[in-house]
Amino acid sequence: MLNLHRAEFIRSAVKPADFPHDGLPQIVFAGKSNVGKSSTINKLLGRKNFARVGNQPGKTIHINFFQIDEKAYFVDLPGYGYAKVSKAERDRWGKLMDLYFASDLITLGIQIVDMRHKPTQDDQTMAHWFLSTGMPFLVIANKLDKVKKSEREGNLAVIRETLRLPEDVPVIAFSAEKGDGRETVLEIIQAAACPAEPEE
Repeated sequence: MLNLHRAEFIRSAVKPADFPHDGLPQIVFAGKSNVGKSSTINKLLGRKNFARVGNQPGKTIHINFFQIDEKAYFVDLPGYGYAKVSKAERDRWGKLMDLYFASDLITLGIQIVDMRHKPTQDDQTMAHWFLSTGMPFLVIANKLDKVKKSEREGNLAVIRETLRLPEDVPVIAFSAEKGDGRETVLEIIQAAACPAEPEE
């Protein structure tokens, strides 16, 4: 089991040589700039300000690696879809993403979307990138606490359909505010980070 209290920031990667190649599982988080990605990571770790919650969306343009319990990495990808970033910056971001997704380092992909809205074109592109790796993948539909109970199932169905997710990709209703969905997501993370040892 991962001890989530033992989490430390390792480095920000700006080029492939910065990616850790030590064989530890890499649990990768992606999401639009204002979707609550840092808050979701903080909620999963049970920490308040571990992954920096920025006032200005689109500030993270590096890939940030956090080591958890010396057994796995949480990988925080730059938030995407923020209009005020220059084209050169977006191109640099795209190139870095391409190289990371082609690196075969991803153990589990986690994409965070806003449960209140239909996923954007950028969300669809990101889901396609994750699916193309062939690695396990799940979608967190954040901001559950802001969606009426009567609308939740319909919204989850729209997310699944818009992102063209296969049946085996879970879409988990989540609240970074209140913690709904946290245990379900952590179970999947624990299984990916600490696969069961074969019995002797």
